[in-house]
Amino acid sequence: MLMIAASAAVAACSPGKDASRKPADFHYLADQFADLKVIRFQVPGWEALTFEQKAYAYHLAEAAKWGRDITWDQYFKWNLPIRHALENILENYRGDRTCPEFAQFEEYAKRVFFSNGIHHHYAEDKFFPACPQAYFQTLMEAVGDGEKAAQLLEVIYSPDVFPQRRSTSKEGDIVALSAVNFYENVSREEVEAFYAAQADPRDPEPISYGLNSKLVKGADGVIREQYWRADGVYGPAIRKICAELEAARPYAENEIQARALGLLIDYYKTGDLRLWDAFNVEWVKDTLGQVDFINGFIEDYDDPLGRKATWEGYVHIKDSAASARTEILSANAQWFEDHSPVDPRFRKKSVKGVSAKVVNAVTLAGACYPSTPIGINLPNADWIRKEHGSKSVTIANITHSYDYAAAESPKSTLTEFAWSQEEIDAYKQYGSYDDEVHTDLHECLGHASGQLLPGVPSTALGEYQSALEEARADLFGLYYIADPKMVELGIMPNAEAYKPQYDNYIRNGLFVQFTRVELGRQNTEAHMQNRKLIAQWCLEKGAEQHVIEQKVRDGKTYFVVNDYEALRGLFARLLAEIQRIKSEGDYAAGKALIDTYAVDIDPDLHREVRERYAALDLKPYGGFINPEIVPVEKDGKTVDYALVYPDNFLKQQLEYGRRYKTL
Repeated sequence: MLMIAASAAVAACSPGKDASRKPADFHYLADQFADLKVIRFQVPGWEALTFEQKAYAYHLAEAAKWGRDITWDQYFKWNLPIRHALENILENYRGDRTCPEFAQFEEYAKRVFFSNGIHHHYAEDKFFPACPQAYFQTLMEAVGDGEKAAQLLEVIYSPDVFPQRRSTSKEGDIVALSAVNFYENVSREEVEAFYAAQADPRDPEPISYGLNSKLVKGADGVIREQYWRADGVYGPAIRKICAELEAARPYAENEIQARALGLLIDYYKTGDLRLWDAFNVEWVKDTLGQVDFINGFIEDYDDPLGRKATWEGYVHIKDSAASARTEILSANAQWFEDHSPVDPRFRKKSVKGVSAKVVNAVTLAGACYPSTPIGINLPNADWIRKEHGSKSVTIANITHSYDYAAAESPKSTLTEFAWSQEEIDAYKQYGSYDDEVHTDLHECLGHASGQLLPGVPSTALGEYQSALEEARADLFGLYYIADPKMVELGIMPNAEAYKPQYDNYIRNGLFVQFTRVELGRQNTEAHMQNRKLIAQWCLEKGAEQHVIEQKVRDGKTYFVVNDYEALRGLFARLLAEIQRIKSEGDYAAGKALIDTYAVDIDPDLHREVRERYAALDLKPYGGFINPEIVPVEKDGKTVDYALVYPDNFLKQQLEYGRRYKTL
């Protein structure tokens, strides 16, 4: 499970971090275009690693980067041919690069690189070049790609060719309407029937059938799985990944890490999902290593049916000092579970193996690059979480970099959308720290909480699973950040410090986040649906008591929390209901919540928020440039690994295209 940044970060001083500590000689904001900003991040603690730890991280990072083409192809079967055409033009076109049309082409190319394809990385709608199609064709012809132009430009420019990466249409077959490359010539009904025939709800260790394969109906009418493994689909990329994982094994910090790598390699070679589960069980055990990683087909957000996983990679190192907070939460996980405001039937009697830490990202890859989560909790299999536990991380240097980049801008969403100076001052004091604590609670305890009733499959909520699961984890964090236990544990500084989190969550869920959605569009992204569901439900259910109030001043709309304690009670009620829905596999109730509260955007509010945000000249989405890990050689032998911090987004994308091309 991933936690995505809710909105453009606001620089603030807080108990958790101080924006004034931003290094004076490091510029974070590297580039801005369309609705995107590109940020650089530093890796605190790198120099304190041993040579062996650096070598381990280096090979894990290379393994992560070799999976790049997999993600591009999974998002849409035409993404790689289009990317190769863009790379060819950017590297080989010798014509006029100063004209407005070329600038428009280059911006489109940057957008494609940012999104790992031609659909928006967050909204999932197809975006289009501003330059004329005829001009684009002349560029392709100039670099020898003229024969490909007609087909590729039809895919690029036609609004009717796969307009959504993952369809959320209420009409039609969402499998057939989605651009993602998980299915071919099959209907939703056929997919569900195919996997229903495989699943055994009585299995205490159920396999995530379909997680690592494409489902295809051949000319003979037979439906078959094409597995993503070393001798199958994506074989060239997977073999490169395996080679780097093998190279990392001698540098593993302990035997658990080495065994986990061995299982992951075996899984990639065979595609056997039992080996994937065995790897995750072993991976969860490693809580002492300084260097850790994610590598594989993991999250199912991009599948319209919530079954097949997109490839992703991540390498990070532990921030020992900052991890004290998450270690306290981990140690008290059973208390939080026992006092959760949900039906006792749905609580875990024994919370096992919940470990949490604060980390600093080293390398982002696949679905986590360049746009990355700010928190991660894995593995996703409910039975593993119940029997063996989970690992949760809050990614400190990423959240700090968001804040430092925001500090480089003279304007902020906080001053525009907060109702009062009191709200602004409270957020500046506690807001950024509240965000970190909420991420800790969301990832460490929220996703790890609760249990399914016997016989309920993890896929029971279908296409609503992702949004409901994120809502469940968010509600867990919102409920507990205000609990006196957090002050008792020394995590929250006082009983009032949580309030800026409530203020910010409500105004963002009801209003500010829709700066990211084009006018006339519905709210379709899972994390945004989660936030709107929570805020809209609480606005409605608390209307009689005016728990949340919509106010207007000088023609501008604001959302204000009047009763924080009552709002916490509403969070508890909704958490109890969503936990019930998950535990019982109540598809109809889950669908009703999403359809009623999470999808439709008030058109007048939508227009207003976009106009006010546009006046700030800010970019609502952020992504990152990876640091490069460079081997340092002496007398022909590698003696160290140094970090170099590039500052050119397009240059890094083109370099990755040359170095890590497999498909």
